[in-house]
Amino acid sequence: MDPYDDPRWRVAERVAAALTRRFPADVLAVAVHGPLAHADDDGGGTGEVGLLVATYRPDSGPRSTSRRVDGVLVELTVTGSEEYVRKARTLSPRWPLTADRYVTTRPLHDPTGWLPKLRDEHLARLARARPAEFSAAARQAWYRGSAAHARAARLAEWYETDQALLMLAEARLAAATVSGLLSRTYFRDAGDAVRRTGLAGADMTEVGAVLQRQAGELTARGRPVDGTVDDLLDG
Repeated sequence: MDPYDDPRWRVAERVAAALTRRFPADVLAVAVHGPLAHADDDGGGTGEVGLLVATYRPDSGPRSTSRRVDGVLVELTVTGSEEYVRKARTLSPRWPLTADRYVTTRPLHDPTGWLPKLRDEHLARLARARPAEFSAAARQAWYRGSAAHARAARLAEWYETDQALLMLAEARLAAATVSGLLSRTYFRDAGDAVRRTGLAGADMTEVGAVLQRQAGELTARGRPVDGTVDDLLDG
């Protein structure tokens, strides 16, 4: 089936047309991201139609929002174009979960060719990145995962099962993110991350073992995850 025959695409095209009609001086580009950009229905965000709206100036045009349109949940992400390009140039601890939006988008309105420039800026940043930058981002993601795992363990001891499961899910995702950073692999979304790293069904002990192995790898890359007060203050 032609992906453009998908009723979600028709809604996306109507929204894009309305945006360019109502905000002609503000909207630089409109693009589809998430499952619809991949022409499937596999995970990705809270909306059935994820739309990126890039504006010429920050805080102009429509507001970021979500609303059902003809039974289809549309999620608008509105951002200033320069700000979004700056994010694309940033190698953050969440890079494995955000890169897909810079690389895999489908334009609905892009008269100036801004989307290819966004992708090229992101790929150029990755080409310049040093291994130490990925290690530093992975270390920050590891700290988040380690803290979530420790909380999950304590909550489980207190029989706070629901909260423990939520923290365990956070630890799984953080560990998956670490794996993505260490291997320079990005994922489509959180579900894709834990699935592809084999952490989707990992229990408390298994997640702990993964985090321990990652701590060893980060140490081998030049800086242990544990340190002194002076190490903390020196950054």
